[in-house]
Amino acid sequence: MKGTTLFTTRPELTGDFGMVASTHWLASATGMGVLERGGNAFDAAVAAGFVLQVAEPHLNGPGGEVPILLWDEAEQRVSVVCGQGVAPAGATIDHYTGLGLDIVPGTGLLAATVPGAFGGWLLMLERWGTWSLADVLEPAIHYAEHGIPVLERISATIGKVEQLFREDWPTSAATWLPGGRVPAPGSRLANPVLAATYRRLVEESRGGTREAGIEAARRAWYSGFVAEAIADFSAKTAWRDSSGEVRGGVLTGDDLAGWAASVEDPVTFDYKGHTVCKTGPWGQGPVFLQQLALLDGLDLDAMGFLSADYVHTVIESAKLAFADREAWYGDADVPMADLLSPEYAVARRALIGGAASMELRPGAPGGRTPCMPKFPDIAVQERPAGIGEPTVGRDGYTRGDTCHVDVVDRHGNMVSATPSGGWLQSSPIIPELGFCLGTRAQMFWLQEGLPASLRPGARPRTTLSPSFALRDGRPYLAFGTPGGDQQDQWSVNFFLSVVHGGLNLQEAIDAPMFHSEHFPSSFYPRAALPGVMHVEQRLDPAVVAELRRRGHVVEVDGPWSIGRLSAVARDGGFLKAAANPRGAQGYAVGR
Repeated sequence: MKGTTLFTTRPELTGDFGMVASTHWLASATGMGVLERGGNAFDAAVAAGFVLQVAEPHLNGPGGEVPILLWDEAEQRVSVVCGQGVAPAGATIDHYTGLGLDIVPGTGLLAATVPGAFGGWLLMLERWGTWSLADVLEPAIHYAEHGIPVLERISATIGKVEQLFREDWPTSAATWLPGGRVPAPGSRLANPVLAATYRRLVEESRGGTREAGIEAARRAWYSGFVAEAIADFSAKTAWRDSSGEVRGGVLTGDDLAGWAASVEDPVTFDYKGHTVCKTGPWGQGPVFLQQLALLDGLDLDAMGFLSADYVHTVIESAKLAFADREAWYGDADVPMADLLSPEYAVARRALIGGAASMELRPGAPGGRTPCMPKFPDIAVQERPAGIGEPTVGRDGYTRGDTCHVDVVDRHGNMVSATPSGGWLQSSPIIPELGFCLGTRAQMFWLQEGLPASLRPGARPRTTLSPSFALRDGRPYLAFGTPGGDQQDQWSVNFFLSVVHGGLNLQEAIDAPMFHSEHFPSSFYPRAALPGVMHVEQRLDPAVVAELRRRGHVVEVDGPWSIGRLSAVARDGGFLKAAANPRGAQGYAVGR
């Protein structure tokens, strides 16, 4: 670690009452307010999640999705709540290729799946929470009605799509260009139509038991007034998307009525006394576990934390794991047991050499032959600029990003949730509802026979990837980050910093981050940059030089530009929390 300066921006919070950490201070404060008023971790996470839809509209919205990992102290187990909607019945490969498409557009109505976030949040609230829908929605209604302080990044994102809004998406212009102008950083931005939608859902939920009210609101969303407005908008309007063409959608009321959020068991891997839990391979979560399986047979401690050997080994492991993601992951019959088996890890680990690999090398778990997508031929100079929020072109393409929230309460309940999708630049606002549909279908392939091929009723292979870890069988750590394909690299870096670097939560978040862009992006236009890796400027220059000598194409980014993690923990009789300083908006609160 010689030459790399570790600097802690804030203290690791420690207490015994409750902790909330998220990507926006308003959500963190909202969650803590729920805990202070007697709510549990699940109530707090739901309230914070709805506030994130208002406070970070460029990163998520009501039309998006949310996967959740949680620990219920009464049940003594980790559960996965799948709030990821599926492809519509009309979303067939033949339909899309018949429109002249070879990949799903990154914006517009054709990229919409069933909005799953509302169902996911309500399922957790109903099964594990204690508050009513009216109570958890009250803070979000307040901010939607009265306005939120505009972040610099919100202003910048709206500025990039201003021309598109003015010329092609006037319903979005009506909300995001108040007074006909891009809202300035620090100004107040409200969404009164969304506030009215939330209020109507609350009215639909009144009367009867708490659970009956939640069910009534769920019906209003998936088969009532919300579903009707979505179906009409999809069927009766057409809008310019990232392909440059004007097209309508295929999402129908029947698609919404036929879907429900679900509860699943996590996929797990044991590493150095920790059991790490992730979603199933319908998301990219198990790629985290595959990296651990590779690293489990290597001596990272002997290499030295953040040394050239350490960084090289972690990056090369990521390349192999993400190659398997491309070949094997999807809402399909994925050979997860073979992919995480010791025998497979031994064979794959042998591919890690002293030099950077320039190949995309999927494996053959259980002797199966990998089947890879045909990736678009995208030149390096054509790739979208930036991490998470690239420059937006005339066609309106911008890859949105994601939010994250973690909560632990005094009872020992814990939540890790990664809401995303339905960001303001994804598709035009539905004028009766005040929000737009998501674009998660862009992660499907328009090729037959792949685990992630587009097919009706399938979940897209999402990048959304909350994380949970037990230590010696007891709940220990809930954590996660925005970042698309980088989520299960930055989260791995954080986890290794805790386990091998001996850092506390805040130190691990603040430590210099790095990631690879070697494998294809999950987002339109699916570009890959073989051998390219990014490091923060604070990494030891001698380490950077050695990585380049080994063949890595190293791009040195700003000193505080990579990674946006937050985390909470139960540790040594205390509750702990930390949040990301990068971007100047994430905060942890607690006592």
